[in-house]
Amino acid sequence: MARPTLEVPVVGRVQATVEIPGSKSYTNRAIVCACLADGRSVLRNASCCEDTRLLTDALGEIAFTISEARERKELIVEGLNGEIPARRANLDLGNAGTSIRFLMSFLALSHGDFVLDGDDRMRQRPVDDLIVALNHLGCRALSVRNNGCPPVVIVGSGLRGGRVEVSGDRSSQFASSLLLAAPYASAPLDIAVRGKMVSRPYIQMTRQTMAAFGVEAEEAAGDDEVVYRVRGGQGYRAATYTVEPDASGATYFWALAAITGGTVSTPGFRKESLQADIRFLDLLGQMGAQVKWRDGGVVVTGGELKGIDADLGDLPDAVPTLAVTALFAKGPTTIRGVPHLRIKESDRIASLRKELEKLGASVEEREDGLEVRPGTFQGATIETYNDHRIAMSFAIAGAARGGVRVEGPSCVEKSFPDFFDRLMALRS
Repeated sequence: MARPTLEVPVVGRVQATVEIPGSKSYTNRAIVCACLADGRSVLRNASCCEDTRLLTDALGEIAFTISEARERKELIVEGLNGEIPARRANLDLGNAGTSIRFLMSFLALSHGDFVLDGDDRMRQRPVDDLIVALNHLGCRALSVRNNGCPPVVIVGSGLRGGRVEVSGDRSSQFASSLLLAAPYASAPLDIAVRGKMVSRPYIQMTRQTMAAFGVEAEEAAGDDEVVYRVRGGQGYRAATYTVEPDASGATYFWALAAITGGTVSTPGFRKESLQADIRFLDLLGQMGAQVKWRDGGVVVTGGELKGIDADLGDLPDAVPTLAVTALFAKGPTTIRGVPHLRIKESDRIASLRKELEKLGASVEEREDGLEVRPGTFQGATIETYNDHRIAMSFAIAGAARGGVRVEGPSCVEKSFPDFFDRLMALRS
């Protein structure tokens, strides 16, 4: 059966202000904190994407009350002061890797028996480090297929605290998951992240969100580890929390301005934001775009672009956007430091190589990244691998030059449900 295909319209030299929806990463962290807090919290400018819906639906199945005021972009969360009322549930998290990992530690605080599962791709995404850590802390956690991936069984009996280690080279979400649950451990908890750490800004986002709900997570760096400590006697306090616009979602529109020589203004961003993908603006600046910070937002204007060499270990979600931007630069662009892209929604390194070559590029696939050498641009039908970031990145190439058709465009609902509506609204 043929998959739905969308031909991306050319938008021309874009001149626009684009309102970017709330950050999925911040929203999901805030939801977890609010559910554990001591009363009603209001999350303003919350993301309404599929990943967030999967998380709130799962929490609803275990007796948490989360209501949506969609016209105000708010979620109202009734916190239960560290209590998890349900005793048993089978929860389907689709391909929401963040949600399934956060819920593993969350449910370890319970006194129940839970199964966490997802789609076929989720069943290939590793959670073994987190399973080992939770067992060390007194929870019974296991991979049903004994392969370190979902489905996962969590038999909660509370977290006992102490010291636990996770590796940092595959995902920051293991440490973030443990941090979010740590205030309700029976003793202070030290989480040692060992070795090279990828996506470190996301752990800082977790700490910042925890602080907004009244909990401090300390950080101490050693020779081969970073230790995050959550002291005892802390608990989340209900709060009114405003979610920042999503920098990952904004990268596509910033890239479109850079590629077309146009200008895009995105209100609501702060230069000091902890979101990793804010650094994508620095990369565009290195390539030749003009970036100007103004009160209340940032403006990107395109120019003649050149290839760069960049380590994107801390901002892996921006790799597809940069790889597509590289199609329109002079000279090669090297992207490195991202071996963990192979365990995302698709094997993004392999996916990008295949699809970039369809558009005329010469691409060298490496274990930890890509080298993209632009060629003569040609239109093509892009396979998205049900990966939202592949779909949105290649749509930008189509909006700039035309001739690009995106298969399975609905996959963008995972993080940016109205992405194509906003893109088409830019047509001149």
